[in-house]
Amino acid sequence: MKEKKVIKRKVTKRKLKVKNVIILLIILILLGVFSYYLTTLKIKNIYVLNTNILDDKTVIYTAKLEDYPSFILTKSSEIKKNLLKNDYIKDVKVTKSHKLKVYLEIEEYKPIAITTDNKLILESGKIVNNDYELKEIPILINDVSSILEDFCKYFSKIDNTILSKISQVEYTPNNVDNQRFLLYMNDGNYVYVTLTKIEKVNKYNSIKDQIGEDKGIIYLDSGDYIEIKEEHKQTPEENKEESS
Repeated sequence: MKEKKVIKRKVTKRKLKVKNVIILLIILILLGVFSYYLTTLKIKNIYVLNTNILDDKTVIYTAKLEDYPSFILTKSSEIKKNLLKNDYIKDVKVTKSHKLKVYLEIEEYKPIAITTDNKLILESGKIVNNDYELKEIPILINDVSSILEDFCKYFSKIDNTILSKISQVEYTPNNVDNQRFLLYMNDGNYVYVTLTKIEKVNKYNSIKDQIGEDKGIIYLDSGDYIEIKEEHKQTPEENKEESS
């Protein structure tokens, strides 16, 4: 009988390189420590830009940054989302710099009038509490709820410098024009204007120069003419009532 040949398999033992494992562990530990360090770095400075109404403290609290949270974990999109919940804020640009600084560029809704019960009408159409006691805008002395959207849309086109020259606004529609307004100016003049022609009010200073020291009624709703009054103690509406 032939003897069976026994084939011996050579078993190769792979030696575990302990040194490589230690290096890998060290790298992982260092990465973990570095990641933890980065996530615990807090925002160092917050800069609020371009605000005219809102104060910095309100903006920072609205953004939920009052505790100066983690710079890395605090997302710009979340900051913006929080800020846009504020009725005064129209838009915001959030910029984060490498020096742990956050810049909040705010665009506010323009305030266009104050109601007789001291509410603020914003260009957005929202009516909010006049928390900041704004005074450099006209008082709306009657109801415009039926045309509020158009009122806000067009009055927002009046330059702020001119808006501050208007003391009161009265909604005075007639049979011809249901978007007609009477503006009581701080200097004693009166201006009639319809909403679609509201931007003519931005030329008030040059129109006023034509009057000089006199006081009068400026008709910008139709005809674009000026009626000079010797005695101007009564409103145009009161004068009409007496003459009728």
